[in-house]
Amino acid sequence: MLSLIPMPKKAKELEGTYTLPQSVKIYSEFDLTLLNGKCEPCERDRADIVCLRNENIPREGYTLSVSEGGIEISASTEIGAYYALQSVRKLCHYDCGGRDVPCCEIEDEPRFGFRGVELDVSRHFYDADYIKHFLDLLFMEKLNVFHWHLTDDNGWRIEIKKYPLLTEIGSKRAYTQIGGWKSLEREEKEYGGFYTQEQIEEIVAYAKERGITIVPEIDFPAHCAAAIAAYSHLACRDIKSDVFGFFGGMIPTILDKNLSWNRTLCMGKDETFEFIYGVLDEVCELFDSPYIHLGGDEAPKDEWKKCPNCQRVMKENSLKDEEELQGWFENKLSDYLAQKGRKLIGWNEILKASNVNTDNKNIVVQYWTPQRDKNAECYVNSGGTMIMSKHQSFYFDMPYAQYDLKKTYNFTTSKFGVEKAHEKNIIGVEGELWTEWIRTPERLEMMAFPRIQALSEVAWTPESKRNFADFKTRLDDFKPTFDALGVNYACDRIALNKNLIKKAKIRKLFFRGDPSLETKLNREYKQKGDR
Repeated sequence: MLSLIPMPKKAKELEGTYTLPQSVKIYSEFDLTLLNGKCEPCERDRADIVCLRNENIPREGYTLSVSEGGIEISASTEIGAYYALQSVRKLCHYDCGGRDVPCCEIEDEPRFGFRGVELDVSRHFYDADYIKHFLDLLFMEKLNVFHWHLTDDNGWRIEIKKYPLLTEIGSKRAYTQIGGWKSLEREEKEYGGFYTQEQIEEIVAYAKERGITIVPEIDFPAHCAAAIAAYSHLACRDIKSDVFGFFGGMIPTILDKNLSWNRTLCMGKDETFEFIYGVLDEVCELFDSPYIHLGGDEAPKDEWKKCPNCQRVMKENSLKDEEELQGWFENKLSDYLAQKGRKLIGWNEILKASNVNTDNKNIVVQYWTPQRDKNAECYVNSGGTMIMSKHQSFYFDMPYAQYDLKKTYNFTTSKFGVEKAHEKNIIGVEGELWTEWIRTPERLEMMAFPRIQALSEVAWTPESKRNFADFKTRLDDFKPTFDALGVNYACDRIALNKNLIKKAKIRKLFFRGDPSLETKLNREYKQKGDR
């Protein structure tokens, strides 16, 4: 069995190996700039690795032929060639010092064109260097979308030159909730951080070189408390407010009377749309993604109900309720983005509004909610474009004690209401890393890995070829590479915890007491030799 994640579409293992020399010579018909300084260019007849262009191969696909005489790769694009080289890297355990590539024939291409991971940097911030490191890890797994959650109630993390207070005020909070969703504990310490436009341009270019599209998420119309702290007139009530350090759990919201932790923009002020368009203009200049994610989830409507400006807009546009007011808003922004050649991505709650214009195909719905959403099912089964991020399978911020590794690996679209005939409307899958309780790279990586390996195989490999026992064998073989790269993955006693009592304790403390218990246990287990 070839030890490769994700499992290729077609693969045949042959007898023998090809041993890469310490100084690898390569002949390539592509400009593979990432290999500069790592491989020596040469003529074809002297090469250890030959990369040929074949326009008949799908854009991200490749063929890989390894014989005792050398390695030959064919692809139609640079990224296809890079993916083939990532396969070579894994097959010979290159990061662990391995050089023996098993002889094989591989014909490969991805199942989905959108293979993503989301990282929330609003709740907890990760600097530009770490973002690049994380992108390298996604690239290794043949993932091609980095969904960058840049704004939320707890911090605005992207420089907008037209609105400097977004980062001068909106990027900082005075305190941070700790101890879990039901906790009232606070760390009384200023927390902040943001990316300059120069840093963002550099990161976008870094990702693009690795075949990764960065989809920015700028939350509108809700989760705007940080923006409203900077520009209070954007809300229905123009009152002074601060960037919130609470993350919105029901108990602290009620007991601490934090009823305004999630503020919504006013739909009835011209200044609101001037602000939104100004932000989006700069965002579209910075990011070349065909998609701009605008959130749209968890939008409170209490202020809209009492706001004369919002009520006026509803009357002028014959909107029957506040849900339709949000639908009107989503349509307006979809049209604005369409003028810029971009599509709007929104969480599936936007479909609560019956007037959302799904006919123009410029809105992509991302289905996340743990509860069944018949609107989402109807949407995708009627031709709507969708990304699957179902909570049960792809919410990587949740403890493994709630959703273990099998939950991710065993995902199928049919489990969540997608009819076979309409699977083609699913453009891809995405794992979510919300960081309310992910404060450090150590914890981030433990929550992400090896779930990202499972996600990679779901996104890449034909469903009929997936087998968890086989995947687990290949994953175990890959763990020394995690160690060599310094990646803090979850060991089996965490990722596949079978102790019902311990799992119950972890789940309880996740919500109140110690949301990082699994991280501590993982460190303890690995110090004892667990893998």
